[in-house]
Amino acid sequence: MTRRSRCGGGGRGGPGRGPPGGRDLQFKDLYQAGKQFELMQRAMGFAALAMLTVIPLLIVVAAVNPTPHPGLAGWVVYGMGLTGSAADAVTRLFSAPARVLGTTSVFGAVVLSVSGVAFAGSVQAGFERIWGLPAGPWHKIWRQAVWVVALVAYIYAAATVGAVTSGGPTETAGRVAVAVVLGIAFFWWGLRFQVGGRVSYLAALPGAVATIVGLAGLRAFSGLVFEPLIASNAVSYGALGSFLIVQSWLIGVGWVVYGGQLFGRWFYDARLQAWADSRRSRGDPGGGEEGEQGPGSQSIPPA
Repeated sequence: MTRRSRCGGGGRGGPGRGPPGGRDLQFKDLYQAGKQFELMQRAMGFAALAMLTVIPLLIVVAAVNPTPHPGLAGWVVYGMGLTGSAADAVTRLFSAPARVLGTTSVFGAVVLSVSGVAFAGSVQAGFERIWGLPAGPWHKIWRQAVWVVALVAYIYAAATVGAVTSGGPTETAGRVAVAVVLGIAFFWWGLRFQVGGRVSYLAALPGAVATIVGLAGLRAFSGLVFEPLIASNAVSYGALGSFLIVQSWLIGVGWVVYGGQLFGRWFYDARLQAWADSRRSRGDPGGGEEGEQGPGSQSIPPA
């Protein structure tokens, strides 16, 4: 049997083999990437920073918004998929808009804005490590500020869609479709914007899709597991019990955001990079070597 016929057969790696020049989809590579990235520790840091910076910023934004809306509590309830007593317990965690406006100074608003930029910088550093990129220049900090504004707009839009289009099956399908499109667009654009376009559109797409799938799964898990826990902990421990569950949910959000990018890098390396490099080399003779050194050329992010 010739070497060509052996490679062309199904064999043990047939179902998982990538395109010519690609690699097998080895889940152990994805696991090792997450282990080297310290995914759980990063997710815990994400949750801590989000609680200290993004949540207060969202409270202020919700208070300033003159249009009728459920506020940050309603946004968290929607994101976690809560109903009944669990939703009421989470709502009681956050101040009413009138109280927020009366106790927030200009200096406090500036501090919250700077803290939000620091949160964006932490997310950017995680993305750059996943994709094996050097740290961006300090004078590009404006990108982090714009990303925070886009994040707040995305959270507001995604949560508002659920309240505006609630109803029968048609309205539900429309809400889901809008939420999916908004989510993919934000995370697809957000990665490229954060890293200054050093990751291609093709490379950024799998991670965006994986992140939305993960957030949908987290919302379902939250409704099944976190909702009864919040209801019981609110009775046993009061607001502290509800707070701890919300913090656990934020850890899950961080795990999904970083895990989605790890999956996108892994999938791009194994299935899409060889195809993209071959198209680039056909379109630009002599430029294939440069394309092979770009983001996605390694299956495991550097330590």
